[in-house]
Amino acid sequence: MKAEQSQANQFAVCLNNEGYKASLEVGKIYRVILDEEASANGLIRIIDESGEDYAFSANRFYPIEVPKPVEEALLSVG
Repeated sequence: MKAEQSQANQFAVCLNNEGYKASLEVGKIYRVILDEEASANGLIRIIDESGEDYAFSANRFYPIEVPKPVEEALLSVG
């Protein structure tokens, strides 16, 4: 990811929701909350379907870059 995006909003697509079907939807884009401690432990912190942020195994997600208009639309949801 670009350095400027790493400090701004980040997003990831869910690849696997096994065991978390109520919290995660495969193929859905989620907002990532930067958490160095979680990252150091192989986790990624995202805002899930409950609207709260939780740490999940990072291999459940694929980080993506989105164009500014998409970012604005994603941030306005909720």
